[in-house]
Amino acid sequence: MPLTELAIKKAKPKEKPYKMTDGGGLYMLVNATGKYWRYNYRYLGKFKTLALGVYPDVSLARAREKHADARKLLADAIDPASHRKETRRAVMAAQANSFEAVAREWHAMKLKRKWTQSTADKTMTQLEAYVFSEFGNMPIGTVKASQILAMLRKIEARGIAYTAVRLREVCGQIFRYAVATGKSEDNPAAHLVGALHKPEVKHRPAITERREFGGFLRELRAATNYDPVTRHAAYFALLTFVRAQEFRYAKWKEIDWQAKEFKVPAMRMKTGKALSAHTVPLSSQALTLLRELHDLTGHTPYLFPKMKGYGDAEVISENTVGKMLNKMGYQGRQCVHGFRASARSILSEQGWSREAMERQLDHKETDSTVAAYARAEHLPERRRMMQAWADTCDALEAGGEVVELHKMA
Repeated sequence: MPLTELAIKKAKPKEKPYKMTDGGGLYMLVNATGKYWRYNYRYLGKFKTLALGVYPDVSLARAREKHADARKLLADAIDPASHRKETRRAVMAAQANSFEAVAREWHAMKLKRKWTQSTADKTMTQLEAYVFSEFGNMPIGTVKASQILAMLRKIEARGIAYTAVRLREVCGQIFRYAVATGKSEDNPAAHLVGALHKPEVKHRPAITERREFGGFLRELRAATNYDPVTRHAAYFALLTFVRAQEFRYAKWKEIDWQAKEFKVPAMRMKTGKALSAHTVPLSSQALTLLRELHDLTGHTPYLFPKMKGYGDAEVISENTVGKMLNKMGYQGRQCVHGFRASARSILSEQGWSREAMERQLDHKETDSTVAAYARAEHLPERRRMMQAWADTCDALEAGGEVVELHKMA
């Protein structure tokens, strides 16, 4: 006689496990630990049992549906138990090759080989915020260009076109990695080149007029109410005009006092593909600044650690110096990255060669082989130029006119 919900609910465990049959091999096994759905069948002459779930998570109606599905497979000469195992294996394989799984694998590889921690964190934050929720759980080989474009259009609609362009590039790199590792046959992101609106390039705010820059330097000197480590970070960035990620993670072991150089490791450079460290000549003013800073942070590995804690990532944030400049009233007028533009503009007026400035700024070299040697080029001129820049800053801060400093002086 077929089972009923009432009979199942009233069923109580006995001294020994017992069965309540529903017909066609479907029954409920009742024991001291619970009520279990089972299906007994024969396949190729062998007696087998298929578990169909636990009551009440699997209702009587659902158990009958599962039983019917198993009987259909059996009618097609397919073993239901083997079919379930293959299905589970396929699901697990799909999860292992989901877009998110492959993206995280690619991300870990990039962090290990090329990226700085700040770049890695920013990229993963964007993937988690915009991409994974759209198709992160899909097998990467099934993601279509139309789905990627729909995701990117949503980002564009929020007014952050640059992020959309950046994520198209990131997705493209993830798919190329998937193709290379045999997890996908195609890179659908490659079909989206030109499909997005190219965002307007917004230059970082920078003061390039001499007198105005001199006024800024005087205000920076007078800003003694700010954290001294933050002020030293601002001056160090100003005197070396390196990128934020290059000075924020700077370590004392990277300062060569005898050679008067700051050696930025290749892995911390912007492209992450450098084959050699970037040499930054240090002016006498920069060395004096570092001696003062050493009294404050010399007991830590980093030049610019956070106020509390000195772990591997415990350095000042990328916004620390910028916030100070904003509080000084220079928001939209001067930022940390803008020191590079300020220096380049003012130095170019003094006759320094474009090549020396490009090497000092470590602008990307299109030829990777040339780039490996580019950092060492024009080093004698760059040493003179960096000292000239520090002297120029002193002169501008004092409010005087700068005597032209010739590159061969």
